[in-house]
Amino acid sequence: QTLSITGYCNFIHKGSDECDNFLKFIGKKCEAFVAVEETRLRKGLVKMLKERCEIMPTNAIHNHAIVPKSAHIGYGNFIDAGVVIGAGAKVPNHCVIHSNATVGYGVVLSDFVQIGAGSIINGEVIIREGTFIGSGVTIVSGVTIGKNARIGAGSVVITSVVDGETVFGNPAQTVKK
Repeated sequence: QTLSITGYCNFIHKGSDECDNFLKFIGKKCEAFVAVEETRLRKGLVKMLKERCEIMPTNAIHNHAIVPKSAHIGYGNFIDAGVVIGAGAKVPNHCVIHSNATVGYGVVLSDFVQIGAGSIINGEVIIREGTFIGSGVTIVSGVTIGKNARIGAGSVVITSVVDGETVFGNPAQTVKK
């Protein structure tokens, strides 16, 4: 049996009685999937499951997603309907890939990446940990997206993005804070 850990965990805090009761409820033999989009919360829940329950969240891959055998898929990923993963792509752990997104040939994602609906990540792109990519984004081949970067919806990314940078537009430009 697989348990989806969603809204209930929004108010669980490590060490609280409710958290301990919840962990007793799911037990150490239960598979779990963390269905939370907010990266910081997802990281915390994954850490709790790994440390306190000694389990790694399972994948949730829609039966209308296309994932070739040559792709590397880690643990705890959500891959929605209509997603196409290219040959040789790497989707490590705890990534969220929304409906109709395309992750091209040889793309390398890092942990906790989120890709919005309808986005197209062309071949040989590298996306570092914790990056958020909005809906309808296009990233051209060969670009590297830095750790914890944010790409605004509908953007076209034609050059690499540095760690922590937020970009938006066509072509994507740095958003001034």
